Amino acid sequence: MNRYLPAEWHPQEAVQLTWPHSETDWADTLQEVTECYINIAREIAIRQRLWIVTPHPQRVRTILEGVLPRKALANIEYFRIASNDTWARDHAFISLLREDGVRELLDFNFNAWGGKFEASLDNAINREFFMQNFQADDKNVYVDNLDFELEGGSIESDGKGTILTTAQCNLNENRRTKSKQSQTRVNNTEQEEEKTIANELCNRLGAKRVLWLHHGGLERDDTDAHIDTLARFAPNNTIVYGEGCPEMYEELKTFRTLQGEPYRLIAVPPYYANFLIINGAILLPFYENEDENQRAKEALKIAFPDREVIGINCSILLTQNGSLHCCTMQYPCLNC
Repeated sequence: MNRYLPAEWHPQEAVQLTWPHSETDWADTLQEVTECYINIAREIAIRQRLWIVTPHPQRVRTILEGVLPRKALANIEYFRIASNDTWARDHAFISLLREDGVRELLDFNFNAWGGKFEASLDNAINREFFMQNFQADDKNVYVDNLDFELEGGSIESDGKGTILTTAQCNLNENRRTKSKQSQTRVNNTEQEEEKTIANELCNRLGAKRVLWLHHGGLERDDTDAHIDTLARFAPNNTIVYGEGCPEMYEELKTFRTLQGEPYRLIAVPPYYANFLIINGAILLPFYENEDENQRAKEALKIAFPDREVIGINCSILLTQNGSLHCCTMQYPCLNC
């Protein structure tokens, strides 16, 4: 059965947010991060459905009902589920589409970026979310991939069979603690390991190939160089990348499409590659530098000329080493 990981610009049914609360690392800055999440929720929910995972749904509902327009509120659903943290990109389902009109919801093991933090509640979110949201729906199928660590922020798909990822993250021993490969990798060369993990990713994600990025990284990064902070696919064989690492730029220049053509490369300042694509818009993280904000916005207008580019102040998210894309996860539409 043909199955594939759609590009993020594929039409979406909904986006998931896992809401911050006082039992997360946001406890000391809860008011400020909540304001950021409200702004993200507003821009998503006025355009499409928004699914909010939170241990306190009535509390979050009350907050949003006080500030969001009626149109947005009508698009929001709440799910009472406990969480350790808020990075939905990495603990939420990764969705594949099948030719028979079914969406596969892949539940990978999330070990908090190699065991750096407690994540048992986050790793259990998907099972409970499926029970509450999809159990009675035969168009959504739960697929257990808990024998393999994989975070949504560590992979990019062009929707045509190519996965982009980083060697620093997905070849890291701290990501392979559950997989069978961890028992046989001791004597492998990096090239052999790339081939082994690429085969796993292709088989699990319905892809044809993996492009490995070996350079690039940001300061204060718990993720071991997630691709969504460095280089992102865009339509028309384009890669939007964060500038600042000449070696990464030179490596990106060597990448070719499946048809053998070079990618069009569009630069944004560091930390701005962590944008979210939604229906009709790009949500772009803004920070304190207004010149960089505008430069990133103009670059995204070139990469996505058919979408509105909306800046959202995400400076608070950087204090926990993430940004806008990191705290969201899209669910592609079925049959659209």
